[in-house]
Amino acid sequence: MNDLLAAPADVRDVALSRLQDAVTGQRHGRELTGTLAGFRKVYIDSARWRMVYGLRPAPEGSGHRREVFVVALRPRAQNEIYKVVAERLGIAHRPLSALAHAARARSPQTTAHPYPITSGLPLARPANPFPVSRHPRGATL
Repeated sequence: MNDLLAAPADVRDVALSRLQDAVTGQRHGRELTGTLAGFRKVYIDSARWRMVYGLRPAPEGSGHRREVFVVALRPRAQNEIYKVVAERLGIAHRPLSALAHAARARSPQTTAHPYPITSGLPLARPANPFPVSRHPRGATL
């Protein structure tokens, strides 16, 4: 509520209109991914402002099937809104996806050379890890 009250009047009006559309099911924001999966974002004021909200079943006796709750309404600049949303939801840090973690991980092959080089001795040629088998009649497999 504080974010709505602190926003400029024109942004607040558009945000309230978008919330009403979400409650009635006429329009939904784009779904967020990663740690913020399950929440939606709405562009407000030519994409300079964003609103992140969630949907949950409405309490019994409500005239609507769903309840919309706003997590944050902030300027988009430098992804500030997503940092605020993570803080408000109690997410200390945004964990990496499995793909990003794999890309940043150090390969175990880089820690030690498989064929150590000793000084003064010629390099020994390693045994072929894939020996060629010969068919009993001489054909190569």
